[in-house]
Amino acid sequence: MTDPPHFEYRIEPLGASHDRAAFHSGVPELDRYLHHQAGQDARRKVAAPFVMVDDSGSIAGYYTLSAYSIQLSELPDVIARKLPRYPLLPATMLGRLAVGSSWQGHHLGRFLLMDALHRSWRNTSEVASVGVAVEALDESARTFYLHHEFVQLQDHPNKLFLAMAVIERAFKAR
Repeated sequence: MTDPPHFEYRIEPLGASHDRAAFHSGVPELDRYLHHQAGQDARRKVAAPFVMVDDSGSIAGYYTLSAYSIQLSELPDVIARKLPRYPLLPATMLGRLAVGSSWQGHHLGRFLLMDALHRSWRNTSEVASVGVAVEALDESARTFYLHHEFVQLQDHPNKLFLAMAVIERAFKAR
């Protein structure tokens, strides 16, 4: 896991007290989601948004997690052969991840990703998941996830996956 950012922070579920309108990442789709949709998704149990807030309570970044099903045939053979031959397997979807523009360049994306992966791994004791899937919004996001050991799914260049076995090894080694 990466070192925490050099400011007082906490990561917590998105709540009504968080000032979502003040958050700007520079990616309109990610900003719109946090401003207008994330609260509804949380209330409807469609996604679980988590925010990193600084010591003043401002949102420095966020990510969302959801339950997901992945087709065995989408997984690379090296991963698929280690799994049961069910057509659909339980997974976790990392749906959104964004860092506020004033915090970019401080490795908060990596820190948020590690928190999301750790939270996903911890939850496998109660809800099964063979890994974490993500759909990269653009080439920059794709490169970020590939750098963090995600692998491309079959026939979907922007759909990436990190096996829970890899995540577990990383966190158990600490």
